[in-house]
Amino acid sequence: MTTTRKTPEQLRSWRWYGRDELRSFGHRSRAKQSGWGAEDYVGKPIIGILNTWSEQNSCHMHLKLTADGVRRGILQAGGHPMEIPVLSAGEMLTKPTAMFHRNLLAMEAEEVLRGNPLDGAVLLGGCDKSTPGLLMGAFSMDIPVIYMPCGPMIKGNWRGETLGSGSDVWKYWDEKRAGNLSWEQWCEIEDGIARSPGHCMTMGTASTMTALAETLGLVIPGASSVPAVDAAHVRLAAAAGRQIVENAWNDLKPSKIVTERSFENAIAVDMALGGSTNAIVHLVAMAGRLGIKLPLEKFDEISRRIPLLANMRPAGKYLMDEFYVAGGLRALLNGMRDLLHTDVLTITGKTLGENVEGCEIYQPDVIRTPGNPIQPDGGTAILRGNLCPDGAVIKHAAATPELCQHTGPALVFDSYPDMKAQIDNLDLDVTKDTVLILRNAGPVGAPGMPEWGQLPIPKKLILQGIRDMVRLSDCRMSGTSYGACALHIAPESAVGGPLALVKNGDLIELDVPNRKLHLHVSDEELAKRKAEWKPAPPRYHRGFAKLFVDHVTQANEGADFDFLQHHPEGVPEPEIY
Repeated sequence: MTTTRKTPEQLRSWRWYGRDELRSFGHRSRAKQSGWGAEDYVGKPIIGILNTWSEQNSCHMHLKLTADGVRRGILQAGGHPMEIPVLSAGEMLTKPTAMFHRNLLAMEAEEVLRGNPLDGAVLLGGCDKSTPGLLMGAFSMDIPVIYMPCGPMIKGNWRGETLGSGSDVWKYWDEKRAGNLSWEQWCEIEDGIARSPGHCMTMGTASTMTALAETLGLVIPGASSVPAVDAAHVRLAAAAGRQIVENAWNDLKPSKIVTERSFENAIAVDMALGGSTNAIVHLVAMAGRLGIKLPLEKFDEISRRIPLLANMRPAGKYLMDEFYVAGGLRALLNGMRDLLHTDVLTITGKTLGENVEGCEIYQPDVIRTPGNPIQPDGGTAILRGNLCPDGAVIKHAAATPELCQHTGPALVFDSYPDMKAQIDNLDLDVTKDTVLILRNAGPVGAPGMPEWGQLPIPKKLILQGIRDMVRLSDCRMSGTSYGACALHIAPESAVGGPLALVKNGDLIELDVPNRKLHLHVSDEELAKRKAEWKPAPPRYHRGFAKLFVDHVTQANEGADFDFLQHHPEGVPEPEIY
């Protein structure tokens, strides 16, 4: 890569500190108030460390140590670190969902990068929404950045059985509801399923999105696979610190790295990983910040030709510990390099192909090659039909195969509380062939499109041994979830999408091989129901919730805010007076 190296006077931070004027005097005097002398920062790239550490987010509880590693690398390379806290958006405690705050984190990251004397930044995150949120903001600001994932936690354990985040929660909760698991056993599982810092160690949304950030070229090679407690994590954090200083001098920013072809790589790797359905809505939103359109058809076209290669829960059997020692993401990328654009640029200044050259697969049952796939197509499919004219998604790799072609009568729940109140009723009018529907759970309806899409199996059926059913919703589900769940139905029911018109007993057809989701009701009857439909009265009259419901786009558009989409004129640099 040929670049023109900046002079100190061309650094963005020079506008704050380098001028002979009153305002720069104020900036320099306050730097001295912080204990910085001129030798600390004058003529050096100033690098932000945007840290999502929070006691609210157990996945990120080690990021203070990670930030120390990044700081060490920045100093080694001759830069000046400036650590700045930003919203954590942890999935486990934040309600109604961290997705409700993803765009808020993106706004904060963008404005922190814009409003401060930063020449580049290392972004620390990992728990589900922090990866897309931080990168969306960074893409909109467009200064040099490197993403440093927090890494997965170590695998769980219960009585010698390996436990995986989320996936085993749903599995054993069903067994508890069926009376097959005691309260004491349930508490033992609670003790053993989350044993260290780090994000979920299944191929859920966190593992998927950090892997895709690396595939996009924004992560130090290999860093997305390293467990949070592995010493290599902090070493790679220091490497990120050294690299970002070099990139600040060379102005190697996202718009020079991330292209449509980079996103095609990310989609391909998502399919090969059997990644989270959430990756689709996040990739669409991230691409939109760079003015790149990712229609859902592109996901389906790539899914049809990319085989499933990672044998990872919930679509397979292994966890991130095994993935890492099997060679990690670099081994998977090198093994499928003929299916990728390997000439795309990355934050190392090298191409993706150069970054993974020679990386080997050490455990071929964990990471397969295209010649020996787990299944011939990708893990996720895009559905179309009169029930989802703007699309829906299903992770068919984690569904019961027999349910991927199924027709059954609808049982509709109008809200999550409605579903929760009825689901354990042993007199519920439901059979194994019923199609469960949850509506008013989308971007506007919930609001925030929570992870409610893996509807519980009715207790009546749990007691009969049923563990999967066709389930439909306009919300998301955790990337750690599994089952025949069609999600992200667009347009959502709260804005009058066809899901709002379904009645109990209507026949619904799911046909994954033919990518079809169809409501067997005539167009005339649907038109009649549409004319009678009325939206719910607004619930929010102020604050972020009102901003959210007034401006969020639908799932097929990334659920970003309409006013945050890419604009060719961008946002000007702040004036310094």
